[in-house]
Amino acid sequence: MYTDEFQDVPEGHRSGYVTLVGKPNAGKSTLMNALLGRKLSIVTSKPQTTRHRVLGIANEPGYQVIFLDTPGVIEPRYGLQKSMMKSVRHAVQDADLMLFIADATTESPDTLSLTEVGDRPAILVLNKMDLIRERDALPLVQRYVELRAFEDVVPVSAKKKTNLDVLMDAVITRLPEGPPFYPKDVVSEHPERFFVAEIIREKVFERFSREIPYSTQVNIVAFEEKNQYGKDVIDAEIVVERESQKPILIGKGGKAIKSLGIASRKAIETFLDRPVHLRLFVKVRKGWRDSGTFLRSYGYE
Repeated sequence: MYTDEFQDVPEGHRSGYVTLVGKPNAGKSTLMNALLGRKLSIVTSKPQTTRHRVLGIANEPGYQVIFLDTPGVIEPRYGLQKSMMKSVRHAVQDADLMLFIADATTESPDTLSLTEVGDRPAILVLNKMDLIRERDALPLVQRYVELRAFEDVVPVSAKKKTNLDVLMDAVITRLPEGPPFYPKDVVSEHPERFFVAEIIREKVFERFSREIPYSTQVNIVAFEEKNQYGKDVIDAEIVVERESQKPILIGKGGKAIKSLGIASRKAIETFLDRPVHLRLFVKVRKGWRDSGTFLRSYGYE
C-alpha cells in the first residue's frame, strides 16, 4: 500500500518492488549493496550465506526502488532450506520487476532459478563481467534468451561497481508511476536487531569452515540502547545443532569465541555508528534446521 505521508511527489515519480533471484554465489547480495551504496546484505565467499529476504530501499527525488535480496535458489534438503525457498517465492510474488542474476563465468543457464521466476517481467543481469571478456558472455546470453524473453540484458560487475548506472536506468524506466511506499529517509524495513544478528552470522561464516556456518543460527536475546557508559549492550546466542560443534565455536580457553566477538563488535559498531558491548553465548538445539517449532521461533516461515 502506498504511503499517504507525501504531499509533494513530483510528476512522473516511479516506485516499485524489484526482486533479485539467482543461484547461490551469483552475487545477488553484493549487487544489492552496490546499487544501494551501503551494506545491508551480508556477503561471504561461501554459498547460501543469505537465508532471509532482505529489503533495501534506493531513494531519489524521482523514484523509490525497493530491492528484495533473496537466498540462492537450490533444491531444498531440510526444513531451513525449504523455508528459504518459500522466502524466494514470496519475494517473486511481491515484485513489479525481477533481476535475474546470472554468473557470467558459467557456461550453462541456471534453469532452476528461471523456474522460480516464471513468466514475471525480468532483466537478465550478467554479473562478474570483470572476470571474462565481454564477447565470451554472448553464448550464455543466447542460451538464456532461447529459454525465455527478458526486458533487457545488462552486463555488470557488482564487485567492481561497473555498469550499475545502466542497470538502475533499466530498472527505473520499467517501474510503475506512483508515490513512494516508504518515507524517503527509510533504507530498510528490518529492525537493528536483524542486522546485528546477520553481522554476527557473517563473521561465523568468515571464521569457521565445513558444516559449522550452516549449522548455526544467531538470535539477539537482549538489546539495551545506551547504558550508563553510553554503549549499546547486546546479548546474542549462537545456536548449533550438535554438542560436538559447541567447543569448536568456543575454542581452546575461549579463544575462538573471543575473536569472533571482537570482529562482530567492530562490524556492528561500524553499522550502528555507536559503541557497543557485545556478549556471545553458544547454545545447542539439536536438529533445529529441521524443526518447525525452532524455525518459526527463529523467524523463518
